[in-house]
Amino acid sequence: MARLSLLTLLLASSVLGLASPRTQQETLQSALSDKWKWSDCGLDSNPIHIESIEITPDPPKPGEDLTVTVKGVASERVEEGAYADVAVKVGRIKILQKEVDLCEEAANTSVQCPVEEGEYTVTHTVTLPKEIPQAPFNVEVDGYTVEDEDLVCLRLSIDFRKTPGRLLTL
Repeated sequence: MARLSLLTLLLASSVLGLASPRTQQETLQSALSDKWKWSDCGLDSNPIHIESIEITPDPPKPGEDLTVTVKGVASERVEEGAYADVAVKVGRIKILQKEVDLCEEAANTSVQCPVEEGEYTVTHTVTLPKEIPQAPFNVEVDGYTVEDEDLVCLRLSIDFRKTPGRLLTL
């Protein structure tokens, strides 16, 4: 189960440099396949909003490489010390909760702290573990500035069941 946190950390590290101001109060940004979906749950005033997330392969497959490309815009400078509370749930059962230093995680990507205002695209590849349980997973990422102010909010659902049922609501 610890190797599942690779996906969690990948998403958390990708979140740091990526965002775009929204023109509408839409929370659901994408419903890409019947196996996964994501939403930017932040307020318009948050410094980071996710514009798009693309994954390859789509849908993701246990035991294979997963490449995630996240695009967005930072509307404010993000300083060292920014962090995210990340929770992974199977259904409503929390199986992992972790605080992640976003600048440390971003060091594995093309984004470095401090992150200046602007548009960013981050692509990162990890190998998913073969032993991911066949279940629907929900990932919650709540990011904060070094001053503990809201930075970003992301929700992601991935269904690793072979025959997907109803994808759980974000």
